[in-house]
Amino acid sequence: MLTDAKVTVGFQLHDLSRQMRYAFDLRARNLGVTRQQWRALFYLSRNDGPTQTELADALEVERISVGRMVDRLVDSGLVERRADPADRRVWRLHLLTPAYDIVRRLNAIGASLEAEVLESIAPEKQLELINLLEQVRDGIKRVRANLENQRDVA
Repeated sequence: MLTDAKVTVGFQLHDLSRQMRYAFDLRARNLGVTRQQWRALFYLSRNDGPTQTELADALEVERISVGRMVDRLVDSGLVERRADPADRRVWRLHLLTPAYDIVRRLNAIGASLEAEVLESIAPEKQLELINLLEQVRDGIKRVRANLENQRDVA
């Protein structure tokens, strides 16, 4: 007998994530950046000076896709490529001043959306939810590490 998909953790996490992304996208669409671009801006706001390869790895996308995205962010005056002082062949990515306003607005959208979504849940239950989700994330990391170790052995 198959398990009802609606009661599985995987289905719930996927569905909740999809719905949150959709609601966030509706609120963020007036900022003039795509979802992939704001993900890059978020990352760069927390990690100043990565290479495009490091950004691609962090966003889990192909390097060529990040190259095009960074080109558009550079053209928009949000990101700057600077030569790496230790290796002139390497370019480091840095946010420019206008990008910080977009990141601030994206953070405000996220905080507002989360507050609205969780308003019917008591604060102590919200903390419990966060702790449980962190445990799920840790479980996923363990499973991924085991799978990668098995792949390396094979």
